[in-house]
Amino acid sequence: MTRRNKQTDNLCRAFLKLNDIDDVYNFLEDLATIGEIKSMAQRLEVARLLNEAKTYPEIVELTGASTATISRVKRCLEYGTGGYSSVLE
Repeated sequence: MTRRNKQTDNLCRAFLKLNDIDDVYNFLEDLATIGEIKSMAQRLEVARLLNEAKTYPEIVELTGASTATISRVKRCLEYGTGGYSSVLE
């Protein structure tokens, strides 16, 4: 779990200042590597597919995610803070 502190609060506030998808793309490209952005996007897609009751083999085929990644996302969906659910609805 991420520990809240001044730096992580500032990061979250920065996202809240963004107005549209272009602003988000620009911020992400400055903030993270392409690999990090792709990994985050992949995890969000895994969460969406798990919400649709897709099986692990289907998710692996559709996303290329490892079963370890799928398991981690599934744990977050089941026992996490609801972050995925808040953006998937």
